[in-house]
Parts: sequence; C-alpha cells; structure tokens
Amino acid sequence: MNLLAIESSCDETSAAVMVDGVLQSNVISTQLIHTEWGGVVPELASREHQKAIIPVVQEALQKANINKNDLNAIAFTRGPGLLGALLVGTSFAKALSLALNIPLIEVNHMQAHVLAHFIEEPKPQFPFLCLTVSGGHTQLVWVKDALHMEVIGETQDDAVGEAFDKTAKLIGLPYPGGPLIDKLAQAGNPDRFPFSLGEMPGLNFSFSGIKTQILYFLQKETQKNPAFVEENKADICASVQKSLIDMLLRKVKKAMKEKNCKQIAIAGGVSANSGLRSRLKEMGEKEQWDVFIPAFQYCTDNAGMIAMAGQFKYEAGEFTDQDVTPLARYSL
Repeated sequence: MNLLAIESSCDETSAAVMVDGVLQSNVISTQLIHTEWGGVVPELASREHQKAIIPVVQEALQKANINKNDLNAIAFTRGPGLLGALLVGTSFAKALSLALNIPLIEVNHMQAHVLAHFIEEPKPQFPFLCLTVSGGHTQLVWVKDALHMEVIGETQDDAVGEAFDKTAKLIGLPYPGGPLIDKLAQAGNPDRFPFSLGEMPGLNFSFSGIKTQILYFLQKETQKNPAFVEENKADICASVQKSLIDMLLRKVKKAMKEKNCKQIAIAGGVSANSGLRSRLKEMGEKEQWDVFIPAFQYCTDNAGMIAMAGQFKYEAGEFTDQDVTPLARYSL
C-alpha cells in the first residue's frame, strides 16, 4: 500500500511517502520568511505553502521511487492549525485524490504527533501517556490505542513553546527562539535565577504567569544594569528552561501515578529540547518508567507523522470525502 501524506498546518510544507507501513521519504520545507517578523504571519505562510507544495510532493515521490499513479491513498492534515495554511494542503490533497480516484484520509495534527512514535523502533505499547508540547499546544494525552486518545490535562492559556519564544524575544534572540534558548542554556547555570512555579488544579498547565514573571524580572534587572541581559544570557536561558521543564515534569509525574502507568512518551516541537529530553530520561530511570523520545526529524511538524496516522486510519477503513474542509480547531 503506497500512501502519500501532506502536512501544511503552520510554517512547514511537508510531504512523505509510506509503503506498507514503512516510511520511504519525508521532505520538509521550512519557511524562513517569518524570521524578519519575529513570528509566523498567517497570510505569508499560506503563500509560501502554495509555492512549495508541488515541488515538495514531487521530491517525496522521487525519493521513494514511487509514481503518483501507483498511490493507493492520500492522507493530509485537516487541523488544528492556521486556516489558510491548512486550506492549501487540504485543497491539494482533495484535488489529487479526485484526479487519481483514490481514497482521502483526514488526520488530526495532534494525534499524528503522538503516533510519530510508531515510525521507528522502539515503539510504546498501548495504553501509554504522552506529553505533547509545541508552540500551540501543551497536553497530557492518555493513548488508549492508535485511534482513541483522551486529553487528561492541558494548558489553560499559553503553550510552553510560546513561553520559550516569548522569553527569547525579551532577551533579543531571533525567531524561532526556543532552539536558541536550549543552545545557550547548555552553557548556563540553571539555578542562578529561580522563578516561582504557578499551580493549576488537576493535570492542567498555565504558562502566562511565568512569562509575566520573566518580563518583570528582566525589566527590574536592566534598570539596575542596562547590560544585564547580555552579561547573563546563558544563565537566564538555563534558569528559564529549568523552570519550564519543572512545570511540565511535575504534572507528568502526577499523571503517571494517577494512571498507574509505566510508559511515557513526548511529542511535538518542544520535545526536541535537549533539557527536556535528558530530564525526562533521568526521571524515567528514577521512577522505573519506559521513556520514548522520537528522533529529531519527527519532533517538529512533518508529513512522516501524518503518514503514520494515515496508515492506521487506512487499516481501520476511516476515509473522508470531497466535502471535507480544514479546521483551525480540531480536538482529539
């Protein structure tokens, strides 16, 4: 079974080909135009997707040595994401499906992040807990099986990725700032500047408070010393990163206990953060958990994870029709 997958939810245009459940290609085109604006501009993202989608799909097919006429189905991201960006991928998938007269499979982007763990070994066993962390989402997901998931905790305001990017902007780092904070943090002292951690009921998260706390802290210190940020950048990054990871892992530990679970996975763009990966491994060893961390190429938005989700849905016979429209909000 030859499956083409398309991802266009934000600022990556990606296409992948999966043959009999094995990923053969995963092409990602990242939009650099947003750097000068300090964040993703939805209208620009849509236009960049329109430019890139045909070359990206062609490259994915060529790398997999598959002709478009040999495809058996097309999977695409229906949502959640930027509506204009999703519209490009959805429209392309619908048109190609119609032209080739093959089935169409809609995929929930957040479900696909979780299922990225099944692209390569080692793979978790159902059920398991997944911490999904990205620029737009922070969720604790109870994964019953490939097509049945329950969000048992989530952010009530900002996502952890937004907290990383906002902090980066405050200290003068270019967009996207999260990876740069991670890099600088490796040379800093994580205990230099302690930040108090807010508490939310149950398994929910909140990151708006710590963002405000960081803002006021930087304003206060730069009034005393205008060169404070430049002189202490690595320590600031390390301290902020430690606090954000503390907030995540505190809820992970609580959820694992409540579910009596021994398998924990992470997914989403922030799962590429080296601090989070190492801290989760340490906690896993201490608590005797099996920890699953995806390869870097499957952390950020990519069509490989859409293909994996599409494979599960194809096997279950879950197809959609030509009336399908993209959804900016799309719950699990």
